[in-house]
Amino acid sequence: KQWYQRRVAITAGIVTSDSYRKSLLNINPTEVTALSNGLHVCSEYIDTPTATIGLWINAGSRWENAGNNGVAHFLEHLVFKGTSNRTQHELELEVENMGAHLNAYTSREQTVYYAKCFAKDVDRSMNILADILQNPRLDEGAIDRERHVILREMQEVETNLQEVIFDHLHAIAYQGTPLSYNILGPTENIKSIDRADLLDYIGRHYQPHQIYLAAAGGVDHAELVKLAEKHFGDMQTTNVSEVEYPAARYSGSTMNNRDDAMGLAHVALAVEGCSWTNPDYFAMMIANTLIGNWNRAQGGGRTMPSAFARKVYEQKHPQSYMAFNTCYKDTGLFGVYGVCEPDEDAVRKFIGAIQSEWRRIFRSASPGEVQRAKNLLKTLLLAQCDGSTAVCEDIGRQMLTYGRRIPLAEIDARVEAVTPSVLKKVVGEYVYDRDPVLVGIGATEGLPDQLLIKFQQSSGMD
Repeated sequence: KQWYQRRVAITAGIVTSDSYRKSLLNINPTEVTALSNGLHVCSEYIDTPTATIGLWINAGSRWENAGNNGVAHFLEHLVFKGTSNRTQHELELEVENMGAHLNAYTSREQTVYYAKCFAKDVDRSMNILADILQNPRLDEGAIDRERHVILREMQEVETNLQEVIFDHLHAIAYQGTPLSYNILGPTENIKSIDRADLLDYIGRHYQPHQIYLAAAGGVDHAELVKLAEKHFGDMQTTNVSEVEYPAARYSGSTMNNRDDAMGLAHVALAVEGCSWTNPDYFAMMIANTLIGNWNRAQGGGRTMPSAFARKVYEQKHPQSYMAFNTCYKDTGLFGVYGVCEPDEDAVRKFIGAIQSEWRRIFRSASPGEVQRAKNLLKTLLLAQCDGSTAVCEDIGRQMLTYGRRIPLAEIDARVEAVTPSVLKKVVGEYVYDRDPVLVGIGATEGLPDQLLIKFQQSSGMD
């Protein structure tokens, strides 16, 4: 009976695995068409009555300088304040009457404007996106009003210590390069940015060859191309060459902003990671998944699948932690962020525990836990493609970073290709004897100094 039950379980696993692989191959392909002006139209058909359509622009705070840092985010705010064809009220009313959702965001390497709507309203939504991109009004009154909005937003961000930590992490890891800039920009820039700065940024970066129009949902690609020609075909490329950005220059460093009155210590330890296109990307993602995340408020520490989560739970170092693997065009940051009790030993032991976990993965990551991390990573990646908005986001991001949409079957194969030996080798290359960056805010009396961290980074990984 036990033999029969085991055979049934194995057979069910084979069937499930076979069905899973077939499902990856049966997903509709991403179709890509380049217009004559260089703008690319990319779409995936999903049988739904809704669609998401957006513009992914190869521009962000990394393309700014010290004098105009913050202009990309400022512009993102202003395009919704009216165009030469629509007032702000008319724009908002048109979107609401369609039952659509219009949004945008700016990152260090991307600016995105997108709309979620009924499939029958794709033409109208594209018309709105084209209008805000090509004809923003940028009147002085709106600029001054938005200036105050952004300054309030900066105050709100300063209360989110996780965001503050990551801004400081970039500031010291890439000091002297635009990748160190805060996306919102410094206060003095927000107070001084004017219409001329905004128009100059649009002229330099909102070029059709720098833009991908992505769509997912109930959209027909051929019809989408016709609509793109209709709404974006007149865009002219005035800057033919690619706008170059300064190469990233990573520097190991430490920043300790101690304030015992805050009651908790927020710390992040990282090393230089890999770029989006680096062959080590999936191995680093698996290592990141292996470390995972945990929050004391959620419980379950002793039963967590992550060895690191179980360890910090038993030793009661942090209240919570989160592993991260942030990637850019030519660099990245791989590390762990955590919140610790105001205890000198807690901070010191948490930092030591992170480095100890890196060494453990390098020396003795087991096949079972590596496979678990691979399975979890594939689940997370597939979950990111659930719904038209998620798929549209995936299309736009991958077209900007890879120049193509990687099929899910290929992603699955590349994740599975990472064996325990490959993972150990890659982690060793990125962690052993590398200069770390460490940021601490709050009750950080126990934050180790740079020399001690570098020594621990080199020991036990030979």
